[in-house]
Amino acid sequence: MRTLHFGLRVADLEKSLAFYTAVGYRVIGTVPETSFGSLTMLQLPGDEFVSIELVHDPGREHVGAGLNHFVIKVESMRTTIAELAAQGVEAEEPTSPDDPDGLRTSWLTDPDGNRIELVQWPAGHADGITAAG
Repeated sequence: MRTLHFGLRVADLEKSLAFYTAVGYRVIGTVPETSFGSLTMLQLPGDEFVSIELVHDPGREHVGAGLNHFVIKVESMRTTIAELAAQGVEAEEPTSPDDPDGLRTSWLTDPDGNRIELVQWPAGHADGITAAG
């Protein structure tokens, strides 16, 4: 088994699309009418599969809560933050819980208040978190 993607309910589809495309996601498909609302499938460059499904129901006033955060791996924190700033997306100053050459993290928030953690692994680290990590 593996996680396929997560559905993220959004209040304003256009604002959310502007934000997520500025972050680097691209739209790869839509399903206009479902029992949940319209679905927009997003994928990061280099990923083979959809990782976020934006769920929008214009008749729903409250988008709900429950998501704590999700994480995006970046190759260069400095470059990513500069590219985000050029798109009008603010990210927090990167921090490193270990040492200056170790793990680097930064945070940003989407239009609905969902927190996104950017992670730059130290050299030689696996692409994700494993039992050993």
